[in-house]
Amino acid sequence: MRTIVGFTGASGVAYGVDFLRRCPGHKYLIASKWGRRVLHDELGLKAEELRPWVDDIYNDNDLGAPFSSGSNHFDTLVIVPCSISTLAKIANGIADTLITRIAQVALKERRRLIIALRETPLSSIALENALKLSKEGVIITPICPPHYMGAESVDTLIEGYVDKVLNLVGVDTGNGWRQQDLE
Repeated sequence: MRTIVGFTGASGVAYGVDFLRRCPGHKYLIASKWGRRVLHDELGLKAEELRPWVDDIYNDNDLGAPFSSGSNHFDTLVIVPCSISTLAKIANGIADTLITRIAQVALKERRRLIIALRETPLSSIALENALKLSKEGVIITPICPPHYMGAESVDTLIEGYVDKVLNLVGVDTGNGWRQQDLE
């Protein structure tokens, strides 16, 4: 499995870091300028410190990176967290960064694209952009931690949401609501 992970400037980068740590297979990170800023502001980390969990890290300005071409296969692009600005660019075909270019590749090649929106409230424009992408097969998953799991800490809430995203990627975490009732 080859997964590309994008961090944009929305708050909530802890979800993206947890996803990187727990997602199996080959992972490639792209953090936008503001994604890097949020990573530092919220977690005190630099993108390079995430290297133990990724195969490579690309600069969002590098439109010549391998995955900017559809001829280099990847299974899924997960943008977590995704800003409303990035959502708008993707919905309107703007590919001026590596993250938005790879999103356009995912759309044209019909590859899995998961957008984890973090911003709220959502304007009508943002909702229309999300609807436009949903109609193209994009999975729009606002960051809403599952409180029904009996979370005892912020970390548990983050893990609960990331479990949902991992399931969307195809990784069975076995941590669903009332999972024990299925066994």
